[in-house]
Amino acid sequence: MEVIHKIGRRKTAVARVYVSEGKGNVTVNNRDYKDYFSTPTLQYKVLQPFSLTSTEGNYDVKVNVFGGGITGQAEAVRLALSRALCEVDEENRQSLKPEGLLTRDPRMVERKKFGQKKARKKFQFSKR
Repeated sequence: MEVIHKIGRRKTAVARVYVSEGKGNVTVNNRDYKDYFSTPTLQYKVLQPFSLTSTEGNYDVKVNVFGGGITGQAEAVRLALSRALCEVDEENRQSLKPEGLLTRDPRMVERKKFGQKKARKKFQFSKR
């Protein structure tokens, strides 16, 4: 199997994932994923595609991720891994699709409008 390259996005985070056969090593920006994603929740999100397809420890993963916050980056990595696992084996799609891991989350931060304090919040109104 050659190296499979996929891209995942979430908010402003972009993750490039390179998947190859191996022993299950996951490196994010040249660091171990447990060092990069410190909380157990984020670590679970990153490895969720492997646990759903029961392929833990079968593939080595190298990730380049930038932009956004740590949660957006973890979800971007999850989407990219899900896409890569679907290319490895089309059967994986049946377990990933119902969990919503192949859906790109379109929600973005709403822009700030002029004449307002934030996107929707207005400046304080004074009657007198």
